[in-house]
Amino acid sequence: MVNMNEMTPELLSELTFTEEELAMLAKAKKQPIFFDEDCQEITPEQAIHFRRVNPPRDILGKMA
Repeated sequence: MVNMNEMTPELLSELTFTEEELAMLAKAKKQPIFFDEDCQEITPEQAIHFRRVNPPRDILGKMA
């Protein structure tokens, strides 16, 4: 885990978003979601059958 207090100002400035990036993110957030034949909207019934390709690992269970 990273301690933010130990990071240099240069590193912190590299990790922060620029004003241009923040504006792009705000614009993208306002855009509607468009579904097409490559990425179709799924129904709740279809979502039940969805299986993750990379299931989450139980890191905490293995440490004990």
